Amino acid sequence: MITATKYYKERFGHKMYKAAISLPVTCPNRDGTKGVGGCAFCSAQGSGEFASSCKQKVREQIDDAIKKLAGKAPEGTGYIAYFQSYTSTYCSADYLLRSLEEAMEHPLVEALSVATRPDCLPEDILDVLGKAASRFPLFVELGLQTSDDGTAEGFGRGYETSVYDSAVKALKERNINVITHIIFGLPGETEDMMIQSVRHAVRCGTDGLKFTCLYILKGTRYGTLYEQGKIDVLGREEYFDIVKRALDEAGDDVVIHRLTGDGPKSLLIAPMWTADKRQVINYINRRFKDLL
Repeated sequence: MITATKYYKERFGHKMYKAAISLPVTCPNRDGTKGVGGCAFCSAQGSGEFASSCKQKVREQIDDAIKKLAGKAPEGTGYIAYFQSYTSTYCSADYLLRSLEEAMEHPLVEALSVATRPDCLPEDILDVLGKAASRFPLFVELGLQTSDDGTAEGFGRGYETSVYDSAVKALKERNINVITHIIFGLPGETEDMMIQSVRHAVRCGTDGLKFTCLYILKGTRYGTLYEQGKIDVLGREEYFDIVKRALDEAGDDVVIHRLTGDGPKSLLIAPMWTADKRQVINYINRRFKDLL
């Protein structure tokens, strides 16, 4: 297994941290284009609970993030400007280019990472990303979550898996590093279905993978269903058993950027084992010590 820590150290020569950024954008699943309220698991912050306010300039947000990381980032750390919240390419090409350029000009930023949806990559946006990638290390993070279109329809993803396939191809043609997000524990999915999502992403040519368990947040549609007893979540052992299978499927050429995520404690309903981040990290270090 290639961990992100190992990969970044080999590529950049030192440890890298992400400085989270919010742009004043939304999502086609929120503005009525394809839906409202976002996907069933997504909070009002659009997965950007840990980023600064989008009202600040990109440079200011990066400075704020670096200050927050100062306590744990060792000397010589590099930073990735991480455009995280909502759908970072759901804007004009000119605005995206200006935002990326502002991040590239920051003296401590050594790479860019752009989180987006596969259905929000029109040609002019792809051209901007390709231009940025020719000047600066660039990662594009795609929220696939599952390769099963039935499951995706259930949580309101708003696009078919074939759109993801085309997006990966278009990004790879521009020499852009692709990271794919996959959620384990989505309602109705068997373990084999979850592993099939990993297999599909690898087959499509993703360079990296990010895994997370489904966590239930207040104010989401899944939050309501969970409180009604209509859906459940994975236990810690059950979840990491699936992760182990996923790592075997990923092989030795795909970078593993995350084994699990953690939701904001102020919004988290379940699973509560994810709330103790230190305990989860210790568990991962024990269970996967031969791989890390």
